[in-house]
Amino acid sequence: MNNDHQLPALYNQTSEEVIIIAHRGASAYYPENTMPAFKAAVEMGAEMIELDVMMSKDGVPIVFHDSTLYSHTNGEGLVKDYTLEELKKLDAGSWFSDEFAGTRIPTLDEVLGFAAGKIAVNIEIKSEAVSDKVEGGVVEKSLELVSKHNMKEHVLFSSFDYLALEQLHRLKADVMVAMLFDDRQLARKLPHKLIKPLHATAFNCHFRELSRRWLKDLQEYNIPHFIYTVNNARKMKRLINSGVTGIFTNRPDVLVEVAQ
Repeated sequence: MNNDHQLPALYNQTSEEVIIIAHRGASAYYPENTMPAFKAAVEMGAEMIELDVMMSKDGVPIVFHDSTLYSHTNGEGLVKDYTLEELKKLDAGSWFSDEFAGTRIPTLDEVLGFAAGKIAVNIEIKSEAVSDKVEGGVVEKSLELVSKHNMKEHVLFSSFDYLALEQLHRLKADVMVAMLFDDRQLARKLPHKLIKPLHATAFNCHFRELSRRWLKDLQEYNIPHFIYTVNNARKMKRLINSGVTGIFTNRPDVLVEVAQ
């Protein structure tokens, strides 16, 4: 994988063919975006974990995907209406299995503290957490935590909210940034024409969106590209053979086996 754009530094390299990214951790086997899922991803040989960042009512970056609590905790309502102390009382594991009853929502600080020295991280800033506020906003606070844990070289920031990418640029963030393709916001231009105005250096998209034309463009312009979410071994192999930079999967153990 030779790219002109710098890639996040990996603490461990399981495969020379593709970057193995555990989507919300090893989320096929453990409750997504929780410490058990992230720990399992490391044990399975993933090279990067992907996580989602929301903000608590009192302005703490937490790791959670949905804007609402009901489907992945025993809480109700919106994440943004709860303080960190209140969120920490919720059960974020029983929805998946009784085995994980009592699992808590982690903070970004906690996950980066675990990941430092072990595994690279893709931090997806959720659109619901983004505001016009730069100082003290989710982007600035996430960057501060990355710096606190000395992980700038080991992270990839991404977002469907392109204001977050603009804020990363305004804050002169010395980190790798990927745009998440969203056809509701963007015309289907070639990737190299999409990433430049968004101040991104990498391109993330769903495997169904990755056309041969796009792939040719990405490789011609040496743009790192990360494809989600692939859990089928045959699809994994096909993408690896096509030369993609990285693959997001809920089953990192399967991707590790396919990539060897």
